Amino acid sequence: MIEALQYEFMRNALFAGVLVSVACGIIGTYVVVNRIVFISGGIAHAAYGGIGLGYFLGIDPVLGAIGFSLASALGIGVVSKHTRQRVDTVIGVMWALGMAMGIILIDLTPGYAADLMSYLFGSILTVPSSEILLMLLLDGVIILVVALLYKEFLALSFDEEFATVVGIPVERIYLVLLCLIALTVVMLMRVVGLILVIALLTIPAAISDQFTSDLRKMMLLSTLLGVVFTGSGLWLSYVFDLTSGATIIIVAGTTFLLASSYKSIARHRAQMR
Repeated sequence: MIEALQYEFMRNALFAGVLVSVACGIIGTYVVVNRIVFISGGIAHAAYGGIGLGYFLGIDPVLGAIGFSLASALGIGVVSKHTRQRVDTVIGVMWALGMAMGIILIDLTPGYAADLMSYLFGSILTVPSSEILLMLLLDGVIILVVALLYKEFLALSFDEEFATVVGIPVERIYLVLLCLIALTVVMLMRVVGLILVIALLTIPAAISDQFTSDLRKMMLLSTLLGVVFTGSGLWLSYVFDLTSGATIIIVAGTTFLLASSYKSIARHRAQMR
C-alpha cells in the first residue's frame, strides 16, 4: 500500500475513504438505530435525478445530486408524515421517480456522459482534489449539526413519544436527520456508487451495534471500521486489479458475516453455561 501512495490518485482515494468513513460512522449509526435503511436507499437512488439534472444544466453533477437528494429527503419525510400512504410506498415511488428522471434528463443532454457509470458504481480512484475539499466541508456540516442536536437525535432515536412530550420538534429533527443522510449519500456516490451506498452506510454501524449500545462509542467504532474497510479494500483492489468500490463492500460484508457468526457462537456458549 505504501508503494501505491506515491501516486496522487491513490492518496486522494485514501483521503476520500477516511472522510467518507467519518460521515458513515456518524450518520450510519442513526440509520441503523432508527431502522431507516430503506429510506436511505430511496434517497440514494433518487439522487440519480440530480446527476441527470446536473448534466442537463451543464453544471457539476455533484451539485445537482446535493440539491436533488436534499429535496428527495424532505419529500420522503413530509409525505410519509402527512399522508396515509405507507412509508415504503412513498420511498418506492421517490426511488423510481428519481432514477427515471435522471435517465430522461441524460437522454435529453447532447453529447456523451463519459463518467456516468462512476456515479452508479463508484470510482474512488478518480476523485479529484476539489471533491476532497467538498467532502471535508460536508463532514464539517454533519459533525456540527450532530454536535448541536445530539440530545434531540438521541431522544428521537430511542423514545420518539418521550421526545414529543418534552417539547422536542420531532418532525423537524427527523427531517434534519434525513437531510444529513442525503449529504452522506452524495459523499458516498463517488466512492462506492449509488448502487452500493446502503452497504457502506450501514455495515460498519451494524457491526458496531453488535458490540456496544453506547451511541458515541458506536459512532467512533463505525468510523474506525469504515477507515479499515476503505483502506483494505483499496489495497486489495490495487494488488489484484479489482474494482475499488465493490472490493470495499466485499471486505465490509465479509467482516459483518464474521462478526455476526462470532456473536452468535458467543451467545450460544453463554446459554450453554
